[in-house]
Amino acid sequence: MSATLLLKQRHALIQQQLQADGRVLALDLARQLDVSEDTIRRDLREMAAAGLCQRVYGGALPLAPDAGSTLSQRKQEAPERKARLAQAAVSLVRAGQVLFLDAGSTNLAVASALPELALTVITNAPSIAMLLMERPEIELIMAGGRVDRRAGASLGPQALRTVERMHPDLCFLGACGADAEAGVTAFNYDEAEFKRSIAGASKAVVVAVTSDKLGTAAPFGVLATGLLQHLVLEADADAAHAAAFERQGVQVLRARA
Repeated sequence: MSATLLLKQRHALIQQQLQADGRVLALDLARQLDVSEDTIRRDLREMAAAGLCQRVYGGALPLAPDAGSTLSQRKQEAPERKARLAQAAVSLVRAGQVLFLDAGSTNLAVASALPELALTVITNAPSIAMLLMERPEIELIMAGGRVDRRAGASLGPQALRTVERMHPDLCFLGACGADAEAGVTAFNYDEAEFKRSIAGASKAVVVAVTSDKLGTAAPFGVLATGLLQHLVLEADADAAHAAAFERQGVQVLRARA
């Protein structure tokens, strides 16, 4: 049996285990496949480069979805599920608060679901700003700068300067992937930098994710799980993932079925 075939077999077995268990650990794989940890780490690097997984400390997770889709495309995906997540998320909103609404299709649903309260809303998402323009009880602040069409958001130095002196009561943060060990992650470096900045300046951070993003990771870290206050999940989201977040002090809210 050739070394190439052995390599392909290992990758196939790793991929199967990743799909079955939702994560793999290098040490366990090395024992199971009777190879060194260095070999497994090299396999995981190659698989990550091929877009088959996302490496994390000690192993790998499934790659977060939506890697190449635009905001316009994501808006068409699971709108009813995102609307239910949004209804659960806005239960945290109180009159007089300053909110930050990050870009993303789920946060666009959050903007639509905001209660009729006097609020200040900061956003870097043109689509959210346009939606809230029709809400006279909301004071709206737009973080400007270069618009990344894929993210549907203003990113870069000017957007960062807009929010660097702001301290929202609640930050509704968009997430490409969310995992209790890997934290909140993003695909785009500039997007991750902006998210880190506004999350760090906020009094509390809320992340609402559809189940396909739960237990996955993207290449750029945004927020460690210990710095997240609220996670909003779908009604049927995996209980083990929810419990893993709760063990780190995160309040988990579930949308209605």
